[in-house]
Order: sequence, then structure tokens, then C-alpha cells
Amino acid sequence: MLKPYEELRRIDVLPFCDQRETKDERGKKKLVPYLNWAKCKDLLHENGAETVYYEPLLNANGSSLFMTAEPFTDNKGNRNRCFEVRVKIVIDDLEFVQNYPLLNGMYVVREDNVNQLRLSNAQARAFVKGVAIRTGLGFGLWVSEDETTRSESGDDLRFHSVLKVRERVEQKITKLLGSGVSLSEIARQTGLQEEEDVREMIRYHTKLHNFEAKLEQVKVEP
Repeated sequence: MLKPYEELRRIDVLPFCDQRETKDERGKKKLVPYLNWAKCKDLLHENGAETVYYEPLLNANGSSLFMTAEPFTDNKGNRNRCFEVRVKIVIDDLEFVQNYPLLNGMYVVREDNVNQLRLSNAQARAFVKGVAIRTGLGFGLWVSEDETTRSESGDDLRFHSVLKVRERVEQKITKLLGSGVSLSEIARQTGLQEEEDVREMIRYHTKLHNFEAKLEQVKVEP
């Protein structure tokens, strides 16, 4: 049986991520971590799932490319359509549909540069995103920058909880990796020896949380 959302959400997927090159809003190249669909499937099996697969859905014309019926004109005068793919995802008894837009880095894909490779990539990313939303596995990779901003007012205990600290650390590392900073460079600038030390620091938060739970079970003899 697949582990619950809370447990899968705490799994550090960064060590399993590859990096792809993209561009920010200023056109500057940067590396962004992403979880390969095959590794995502492996991790689900390693955490209790027996059946895991996804398959592209087809539109009324038998194509896996979905688009708006009518073209539209953007603010630059370009006529285009919104393109997306949809996949059915099956994880044991859980079955759902996830859509994902066709993208070229941070840019939209136009009608004249749609190709099968971009369709396949979008379908794989739809699978990984759907898994993150429904199961929690790899969800930290999708957390936006706005969601990483925390406020201490109103809930200091929640803000300082071990898992919240771990979550913020994971988000900051993801952001740094997305800016092109490598794990080895993060280790160097934070006084650690190597990449594995960074991963161990992240895992340490979970170990401490689990140890705290075990302490609650220690019996005091009368």
C-alpha cells in the first residue's frame, strides 16, 4: 500500500533530480531541477505502490494535443492557440487525469513549433506534477516563490516546527538550484564538505522529528 501524503511529502527528491536548462524572464539561462518520470515511478514503487503508469488521452480527432477551438491575438499581435496535453494516471486504486501546457522553457509553444518531442515531454511532466499533487511525492519542487515567504505572526510554534524548518530549507535549496547554483557550491558556501553533507542536513530534520515521536512512546516506570 502506498504511504500516506504526509510521509511522501517529506521525502527529499532533490538527490534524484536531473537539471534542465531554461531561461528566466530576462532571458538569462539557468538550471532547474526536475524529477524524471521514470525515477518518479520507481520512488512510488519503493514506497508501497504496486501498479503505476500513465497514458496520454486523445481528443475527438484522435490526437494527444488539446488546443483552444479559436485562435487568439496576444498583446504583440501574434495569433496563437493554447496547447496542452492530458494524461490518465493510475496508482493502484487511484485514477485521475492531469493536464499540462506545452512550454519551451518559460515560453509558450506556438503553432509553428509544436512537435512530438514537446508533446512527450509535457505528458511526462503532467505525470510527475499529478503525482506530486495527489500523493505529495516531489511536491516541494512545485512550490512557488510566493509560497516560500513565511510570517511568524500568529503561529510561532507552527513556524518553528522541525518539519517547517526542513520545508523552508528544501525550498531554498530548490530555488538556488534553479538559479544555477550547484549542490557542491551550496556545500562550500555553507561550510560543509560535499554534496552528500547537504543531503544529510535535509534528512537530519526528518530523523529528529521521528526521534521526537519515539520519545513520546518512552514509558516511565512507576
